[in-house]
Amino acid sequence: MRLIILSGLSGSGKSVALRMLEDLDYYCVDNLPARLLEDFARVTLLSGDPAYASMAVGIDARNLPDDISEVPQAVERLRAKQVDCRIAFLQAEDSVLIKRYNESHRPHPLAGEGRSLREAIDAERELLGPLADHADLILDTSRTSVHELRELVRARIQREARTQLSLMFQSFGYRNGLPGDSDFVFDARGLPNPYWEPELRPLSGKDAAVAEFLEKSPQVQAFLRDLTAFLETWIPQFEDSNRQYLTVAIGCTGGYHRSVFLVEKLAAHFRAAGREVLVRHNESQPQTFN
Repeated sequence: MRLIILSGLSGSGKSVALRMLEDLDYYCVDNLPARLLEDFARVTLLSGDPAYASMAVGIDARNLPDDISEVPQAVERLRAKQVDCRIAFLQAEDSVLIKRYNESHRPHPLAGEGRSLREAIDAERELLGPLADHADLILDTSRTSVHELRELVRARIQREARTQLSLMFQSFGYRNGLPGDSDFVFDARGLPNPYWEPELRPLSGKDAAVAEFLEKSPQVQAFLRDLTAFLETWIPQFEDSNRQYLTVAIGCTGGYHRSVFLVEKLAAHFRAAGREVLVRHNESQPQTFN
């Protein structure tokens, strides 16, 4: 029995994610009143009907604050009944959410009572705070297209029960801000920068010439060894606490050279060790969400 509680900020792509789960054979219900979560599970998942073996429900800001604050406790009670219950939370940067709303011309659900759009987003963040704080998986869609979000949902929220932690490595550029869905963030800006080599500037960390440049650097090799040792030590600790998802972000100035190279190296190392590994390069992602 599996239940995914899908929540997040308006405009972050919840509807896209829920439709993707439906495509993955989840029985999906959108905008479920939060106070009905346990009753809903009782008549579906706990009924023993195989049609309800995998469920997904959307819970959003149209709920009362007291009802939302009770969801984490309801999740624990459902887990005690052997329901594999997980919370997935989608978010995006305020500037991105404002741009999406301006392009769609749709009203924000909390924009009434004289609130501006930015004030409505702030109010929603506060309202949904208990779900974000207890989320098993957070996805930041600030630089994610619809297609890429669908693939993220497919890769990170699978129908089958996980037997091990899902590990994602993502690169990013500090000039565009930190990704909001990372458990660990490492700064590679102190390493030699291929950007200052004119022939390497237009390339990325996945290109052989950039990789060769970085592999020759003792600093880069030491940084990579330290990162690998750190993660090999602490990933098992996350598994022991029943975490199913871990996201590691590595940033450099632009997000094209050093961070990409390091992400590819770490992904290859942990994939060879038999771990479930995903890779995402934020600065090579399209900037629109249509």
